Amino acid sequence: MYMLTEAQRIVRIPPAELGEDIADVIDSLSCDTFEGKLEEDKSIAILVRNVRPVGPGRIVHGDGAVYQTVKFEQIVFVPRDNEVIEGIVVEVLGFGAFVRFGPLDGLLHISQIMDDRVDIDEVNQRLVGKETGRYLAVGDVVRARIVSVDLNEKNPQDSKIGLTMRQPGLGKLEWIDEDARKHSNADAEAGKEAPEEKEKKVHKDVKSKGSEA
Repeated sequence: MYMLTEAQRIVRIPPAELGEDIADVIDSLSCDTFEGKLEEDKSIAILVRNVRPVGPGRIVHGDGAVYQTVKFEQIVFVPRDNEVIEGIVVEVLGFGAFVRFGPLDGLLHISQIMDDRVDIDEVNQRLVGKETGRYLAVGDVVRARIVSVDLNEKNPQDSKIGLTMRQPGLGKLEWIDEDARKHSNADAEAGKEAPEEKEKKVHKDVKSKGSEA
């Protein structure tokens, strides 16, 4: 889930950068320091913008750097259990596929891809359903649900996130479109048959009453 929030932090300005345009320095250092970092609330800052200094900076004896309080807006990503996400397949392995969504990669285990036995096509780097013939490959866009979240505080990119596509409305986007068309056609066929069945029933009732008479 993406959110726009405001944060207040302290950024360290090295002595070597104090002679430059301080506004640009503060902006650049804030982006480098806070973007991609995991916060205490388990959110990850994707973008830092509109950085403003708050009050005068503070110099620590023996350091020489200036410690400046700043406020800024940030776009953060917070992965939630049971959240539905859309991402792109970035790697296919024998045990499943990694899907990138936002700043993170989640694992689609081979058992969670589809309701079919899945084989690995090593030559073409694809995971293929034995009965359906449907396949998953690098570059495919998928819709999946988060089923487990274990965030790595030191390196969020190494977090372990489990995904599944074995639920209605989930899967490779092409599969979802195919299923929607099948259901639409099935509903249309059912609509055509209904009047015919009704007419047969009417004729049957009329014939039955005539026999009774």
